[in-house]
Amino acid sequence: MKGIYLDYAATTPVDPEVMQTMNLYHYNHFANPSSIHTPGVANKKVVNEARKTIANCLKVMQEEIYFTSGGTESINWAIKGYASAHPEKKEIIISQIEHHATIHTCEYLKKQGYKIHLIPVDKKGFLNLKKFEAAINENTLMASIIWANNEIGTIQDVKSISSICQKHEIALHLDAVQAFGQISVDLSIYPIDMLTLSAHKFYGPKGIGCLFIKKGILIDPLIHGGAQEQGIRSGTENLTGIVGMAKAVEIAHQKQQVMYELLSYLSSRIHQRIITGFDCVINGPELGGRRLPNNLSISFRDVIGTQLAYWLDQNDIAVW
Repeated sequence: MKGIYLDYAATTPVDPEVMQTMNLYHYNHFANPSSIHTPGVANKKVVNEARKTIANCLKVMQEEIYFTSGGTESINWAIKGYASAHPEKKEIIISQIEHHATIHTCEYLKKQGYKIHLIPVDKKGFLNLKKFEAAINENTLMASIIWANNEIGTIQDVKSISSICQKHEIALHLDAVQAFGQISVDLSIYPIDMLTLSAHKFYGPKGIGCLFIKKGILIDPLIHGGAQEQGIRSGTENLTGIVGMAKAVEIAHQKQQVMYELLSYLSSRIHQRIITGFDCVINGPELGGRRLPNNLSISFRDVIGTQLAYWLDQNDIAVW
């Protein structure tokens, strides 16, 4: 790709080591993991090893990881699947700054009779925890919150959010699509019921993701067919995607702190150059611990954002 690409929140290139791992399963070891012959059984073991790798990095059990086609499917499955399995409760809590996958899923459920609570955030994107807790009642099904915002980089107080949900005994799903690879995601620390990842956000392939479902949490299938993914997510396993995601998770987990420090440094340098040369403000939190290290969202006075993005694109600089 020519020019300067500054849209890594949208997608990242595939790491060469990830691609090398995937290529083995494009050509040499291509058998369907659900087949009962020897090559198929061998690839089933590969899928389970990938599952184990991801589980170890998240510090959860292997059987709590379910592969999907990506973040959007995982979010849809977490919310719709949990709602279907628990029809007695009809209220869902989300924030005002969720990803469209969450917002549109909840809009769909609203048409089915569900009440959706949109909890406000402050000017920096932080969830109003008092209003979040106040929205919980005896009819509350679950909460679904984006851990780290993809546009303004806000990292939510997951410890407090999960504690509130545990206190009131409601399920919590976290959209960690932007968070993983940028900050530490250790699920042994927080009482979280479901969590979404998408490989292409951390140098893995597109079209593959996973949903963590805590053992004991009941969720109905979103896709029906075969008995893949422990019988609750049908479809022939995306073998190359799965091994690619596992390798990408492993690399991101190993390099997380190094990348955090590097990206924080680069963001700080770019931020300083921009604010000293232009009349602008940063959107979201200040640079540091409560903001993603790879995120800079800036508004320029008297400049329309889409026009600026178009002008930069014409000069081979990709932004969003």
